[in-house]
Amino acid sequence: MNDQVVIFAPSPQVTVTVEQVEGNADVHLHAGGQGFWQARMITALGSRVILCCALGGEPGQVLRHLMDVPDIEVRARDVLARNGAYVHDRRDGDRESVAEMIPDKLTRHELDDLYEMTVVAGLGAGVAVLSGSADTATEEVVPISVYQRLTTDLTRNGCDVVVDLAGARLESALKGTPTVVKVSHEELQEDGRAKSDSLDDLLSAAREIAETGVGLVVVSRAADPTLAVFDGEAVTMRAPSFEPVDTRGGGDSMTAGIAAALAQKADVRTALRLGAAAGALNITRHGLGTGSGDAVRALAERVEIEQIEEKKR
Repeated sequence: MNDQVVIFAPSPQVTVTVEQVEGNADVHLHAGGQGFWQARMITALGSRVILCCALGGEPGQVLRHLMDVPDIEVRARDVLARNGAYVHDRRDGDRESVAEMIPDKLTRHELDDLYEMTVVAGLGAGVAVLSGSADTATEEVVPISVYQRLTTDLTRNGCDVVVDLAGARLESALKGTPTVVKVSHEELQEDGRAKSDSLDDLLSAAREIAETGVGLVVVSRAADPTLAVFDGEAVTMRAPSFEPVDTRGGGDSMTAGIAAALAQKADVRTALRLGAAAGALNITRHGLGTGSGDAVRALAERVEIEQIEEKKR
């Protein structure tokens, strides 16, 4: 069985985190960015990953070594554009941004090669996740239109496309009709798709996305039960509740759980349980996209899925 997942990660980041251990600074250097964090969780759940990205500049050289991990095959286009990097200080417990290097925009030829690489890998794997670049970038690393093109080209050739995007990137991807859309309640409000964070308004927004042809729409809601719309149904998923260590990355892990389940030919409800469990477990850890696959699957059995009784529209 081909259980690979391809991840489109235009520009991974170098992450530097400073913590305090016995009175001394403890420096951690890792690969990061939405796509790489998703890749780590997918491999923890038993599926291999092909990560399609661009690497350039000093951060790109460092990332080649940091991303050399089991079950993640990095297919990188060498570029002149530099990858991004950030430094966070957590010595006082809270995360404080010290410095951030914004990634450079890819040239036309660099983009063409990265696009080609992603399409070929996606058609071979059968499941692809489209992730974004650094949200703080003043210019898009890749044009917004790339998400529509990739979604269209992959889905029309039999590849299931999972998008974890918001804003203009999500709008673009929706024109290509992805298989799965994962979005947060905050993103739906910021994009003007939902009037508020009420259940009715969020469900209405999810329904509108589903009506464009998307098979599964998942809306994470921080500490509240996640919403999902599929096959005309609307449900909530309630995972076990834990004290959070770092809430960042919970949504990426949820997306990764769903993508891994699709690659492993699981049904929708199994995918939802796995995604909810992965998201819940990840916020108990310092490392984004980390966690034991066995632990996620054990938690998945405790995820409660309930049908939502909607008002007649």
